[in-house]
Amino acid sequence: MDLHLQEKVILISGGAKGIGGAIAKGLLDEGAIPVIIDPSEKEGQELLTLAKGKALHLKKRLFSPEDAYSVVQDVLQVYGRIDGLVNNAGTNDGVGLENGSPEDFLKSVERNLGHYYYLAHYALESLKKSKGSILNISSKTAITGQGNTSGYVAAKGAQLALTREWAVELLPYQIRVNALVPAEVYTPMYASWIQSFPDPKQKLAEISSRVPLENRMTTAEEIAAMALFLLSEKASHITGQHIFVDGGYTHLDRAL
Repeated sequence: MDLHLQEKVILISGGAKGIGGAIAKGLLDEGAIPVIIDPSEKEGQELLTLAKGKALHLKKRLFSPEDAYSVVQDVLQVYGRIDGLVNNAGTNDGVGLENGSPEDFLKSVERNLGHYYYLAHYALESLKKSKGSILNISSKTAITGQGNTSGYVAAKGAQLALTREWAVELLPYQIRVNALVPAEVYTPMYASWIQSFPDPKQKLAEISSRVPLENRMTTAEEIAAMALFLLSEKASHITGQHIFVDGGYTHLDRAL
């Protein structure tokens, strides 16, 4: 299917690996121009090599509004336009009620949520011109809870709320805003977490067995396929939606 994404300039925070990296590769396959906002040198360079000049790697962490402003200005200087934004970067940092402080909580929320707003804010004028699309990558933890990760879950829930809020606010500009909600996706970050258990293989098998469809984890490429669709003209009348790509994990009975 031709998604008509050729030459579209799409920003992706955390775009060098995991879900973001899979989205960047998918955009390259479609002839789009991914802007990879990620400090990861090795993975970013691999994507640039794959892109053969049709990508941009900005090695930045989005810790402040100034960082996001700088990224948007860099993109406009190189390409002169922005057609889409994928807010993706974040860390499940384990700041909970019992194992954190109010200061830790606020830092966690800002680290996982702030740049979603900052990038959208500074990219907005360009998105108005292109009638572009915003895609927020959230998490099933915003729906199910997880335990001991209050900051991350608060940010992920807010991302879902902002998806609906921005979809309403940006209707006059024909800018569509949607959210993807993954559950268990075996990214490098997830693999690192699995290794923290005494028996990583057993833990991975246990988690996979809970996913109703095929008893396996979702791949980053499966998340990316839906992301590309939502960014494309094929999804031209879809906005304000929370779309679960999770093998039924969030909503189907665990007894299945």
